[in-house]
Amino acid sequence: MEKPDQPIADMDESATHTIPVVLQVNGTSHHLNIMPWVTLLDALRDRIGLTGTKKGCDHGQCGACTVLVDGIRVNACLTLAVMKDGAAITTVEGLERDGNLNALQQAFVKHDAFQCGYCTSGQLLSALGLLNEGHATTRDDIRELMSGNLCRCGAYPNIVAAIQEVMQSKEGAT
Repeated sequence: MEKPDQPIADMDESATHTIPVVLQVNGTSHHLNIMPWVTLLDALRDRIGLTGTKKGCDHGQCGACTVLVDGIRVNACLTLAVMKDGAAITTVEGLERDGNLNALQQAFVKHDAFQCGYCTSGQLLSALGLLNEGHATTRDDIRELMSGNLCRCGAYPNIVAAIQEVMQSKEGAT
């Protein structure tokens, strides 16, 4: 079998070209040059250094990688970073303000909704997206709309209670 004259990577020009992308993460612009197949999850964790977003299943089945993109919850492991050029991305690191936890984080603490903590960032971002969407009105709605986020510790009742508390406080404020 003959060897090619040049390395395989050099033969496929697309493998050597990066794409400039600007990700607006938690209010800060990050200018990246990345390969077209880099996921948003890997860009956040490996290129930007925000490791709060977790890599769980890497197949979009567990929700540990949930972030908000322009206010909508997405699985960062299934989203190519180049597709989100210029988008406003919120990660768990962007929830607190001036060292203070937001209302949802406070409710998670109050209701012990984090247990081991691995799924917590995805649960928080999914819950925030759920609250922003405004479709949940009951505990059953919350359970259904959060069903894409798995918790192996079984903190579901506590997570639902935390979300319901924040949802009710928002309703009382309007």
